[in-house]
Amino acid sequence: MESITELDFGILSSEELRERAAKEIDKAEVYDADGYPVEGGVMDPALGVIDPGMTCQTCGGQMRECQGHFGKITLSKPVVHSLYAKKVRNLLRFTNINENGNVSCLLKNENKPLRKSNRLTEDPETGEEVPDIDFEKPYTYYEDGDKVKPGEIKERFKQIPDEIAEKIGVEGCRPEDLIITHVPVPPVTMRPSITLETGERSEDDITHKLVDVIRINKRLQNNIEIEAPDFIIDDLHELLQYHVATLFYNDMSNVPPARHRSGRSLKSLIERVQGKEGRFRQNLIGKRVNFSARTVISPDPNIGINEVGVPFMIAKKLSIPEEITERNFEEMKKRIENGPDEHPGANYVYPPSGKRKRITEENQEEILEDISPDAGWKVERHLNDGDTVLFNRQPSLHRMSIMAHEVRVLPYRTFRLNLNVCAPYNADFDGDEMNLHVPQTEEARAEAEELMKVQEHIKSPKMGGPIVGMLQDYVSGLYLLTQPDRTVSREKAFNLLTEAGEYEANLPDKDEISGKELVSLFIPEDISLTINEGEDNQVVIEEGELVEGVLDEDALGDYGGEIIQQLSIEYGSDKVTEFLNRVSRVGAIFLTQRGFSIGLEDLEVPEEATEQIQDMIEETVQDAEELLDEYESGDMEAITGKTVEETREIRITKTLNEVFADIGDLVSDNFSEDSSAYVMADSGARGSMQNVTTMAGLLGQNSVRDQRIQRGYKNRTLSHFKKGEMSPRSRGFVSSSILDGLDPEEMFFHQMSQRKALMDKSLRTKTSGYMYRRVANALQDLKVEYDQSVRNAQGDIIQFRAGEDGVDPQKSDRGKISTSIELD
Repeated sequence: MESITELDFGILSSEELRERAAKEIDKAEVYDADGYPVEGGVMDPALGVIDPGMTCQTCGGQMRECQGHFGKITLSKPVVHSLYAKKVRNLLRFTNINENGNVSCLLKNENKPLRKSNRLTEDPETGEEVPDIDFEKPYTYYEDGDKVKPGEIKERFKQIPDEIAEKIGVEGCRPEDLIITHVPVPPVTMRPSITLETGERSEDDITHKLVDVIRINKRLQNNIEIEAPDFIIDDLHELLQYHVATLFYNDMSNVPPARHRSGRSLKSLIERVQGKEGRFRQNLIGKRVNFSARTVISPDPNIGINEVGVPFMIAKKLSIPEEITERNFEEMKKRIENGPDEHPGANYVYPPSGKRKRITEENQEEILEDISPDAGWKVERHLNDGDTVLFNRQPSLHRMSIMAHEVRVLPYRTFRLNLNVCAPYNADFDGDEMNLHVPQTEEARAEAEELMKVQEHIKSPKMGGPIVGMLQDYVSGLYLLTQPDRTVSREKAFNLLTEAGEYEANLPDKDEISGKELVSLFIPEDISLTINEGEDNQVVIEEGELVEGVLDEDALGDYGGEIIQQLSIEYGSDKVTEFLNRVSRVGAIFLTQRGFSIGLEDLEVPEEATEQIQDMIEETVQDAEELLDEYESGDMEAITGKTVEETREIRITKTLNEVFADIGDLVSDNFSEDSSAYVMADSGARGSMQNVTTMAGLLGQNSVRDQRIQRGYKNRTLSHFKKGEMSPRSRGFVSSSILDGLDPEEMFFHQMSQRKALMDKSLRTKTSGYMYRRVANALQDLKVEYDQSVRNAQGDIIQFRAGEDGVDPQKSDRGKISTSIELD
């Protein structure tokens, strides 16, 4: 059998439709008085059957055997295919019927295709002038002021030779096929009816449209036969055109949509296929699958980053097929004995015949007697600890949104996830849900273990730095543990190491162990690096020993994580995984034993500092007032390229922003280093010193669209201020801190900027999601070949060297490849 190499799409011609149609459909009635489909109606049994017990009159198949058959409606007068209305107009402009009755065509250059703007202006045979074709959307044409009817267009197109048709842009069909004389009637299986609770049948939208087409077509035929006036026939012809057009697409411009009696728009053929809810994106690209589970996620610091906690009830429901062999025979027997309700058990068995059999109390003994290790039996067993599964959080925006984890079967009803692996999933624990998929074949499991496991995605393919790293409590714990004067007793050190799974460490022979010495036990001896060199938070590691500095987000966190980056380069993913699992465990346990909480007193600064803050605010407000006086007196000079008004705003905003930075430094200098808020901000575990400043110092200037707040009511931002007032307070400057609380007008200003930020986030998410989908679709057939060139599905070269440098960021050191070679 030959493989399919390409597909050609075209328009179904009237001749092909006549040959393929199972039956002519010409009755508007759907069911007779007894509730059976009317022969010749749109639910005719010759088009397929959807009711049990009925037989298809075309193939003789039952409901599950017959896929359905197309019928046809023969139109009394031809109509324009509305989806090709513009194409029809172009073909009319490229052709002309001259005074001899022949069709002339525009052919400028055989090697160049005709453009839409080209048209035939002079008949090449007779030399007569050719009038332009006017197009009135959606499907009406005029030539020299006279309406061109679909039948005339069809006759005109019939005279175009095949070789000319290709040259004027018609491929895969004949030009006259753009004018419809027969409407295909989709099989009943494509548009099944449903039975309501009242016992009445509710028909599909396509069925309703087909009935409309038949009804109007019959009226038109009757009026033609009785030789009714032309205006009546023309009106009915227009109505027929409308119903055929809205059958194909019910959302055209300049055309009122066809509706139900309830007012709801009918869903046309095009709307079934396109869009997010259409056949492609809803049912073909994205599908519902078996062997998957979904529930809420919750944090668990006691499992590894490469593990996922699976509830017992899910582990018992999901299964993995396993062949019975000599090695696992006794284990599989035990699982069958446990059955589907006891973990670890099994749900189904596959005898050599291949027919699946559910394990029940009634047939357990029989199955146990029949199974053997050499007869080809398979067991669908429960999920076990160590099984490989895929874990996914939506929206899936990059490859790390779905990774392979090892199962840890645990009690309760949520999936458990280590906090260190939240960043690649962009997950948090405020109600997020995630999906779990169980690979069903050895090949699928092997691919997942080799290509998708968390260990292989610690570094980001975007930037070549760690995307999996420590955060929050882990960072706070290690920050406190590695403080210069921090020590723990020898016994406590042993307990911490044991909890972290480190059983072979050699502790220094002394009663008090420093936090730096404890953490150094997890760093390989040949690792030496300096982080944040020359800065206040410099960290120095020499031959595996932490000799200076405290560990923070820059050393251990995601995106920063220099220690993680160095371990990844020197030792690979397994060592990094072991380091993350063990060291984060030490940090979490130490923090738990030490205690860590935050309260209002953690945000308080000394009274002297509070007075300084108030003085700085008053001085800054005074400076801003002086700038306003300078502007109002006309002495302010405009910055080059800016108006005086813009200059005023720039200088005032700069002044107000500077005081926020200065107060931030003051708050930072006066904060107690034992304050939980300071620990979290300074270590990077959570928040920043800017957040601390807003809580303990002041909120500062609120901005909307990168400007001081301008809009309001009648020349003032709020009714609290005078008209025309431009003082800092009246334009969004908040001198209060969150700890002190905000005045009413300050609260309004704060909400204005927050509302804008919230709106921007929502709107950006929608736009970026759309752009990502378009780019992903455009690039999905590109791949990097073994010669490092990037090629598409046809083999065309897109790039001679992938990324222009041939570097895989995930395998690099933040995008760079070290070329130094050490020789012994």
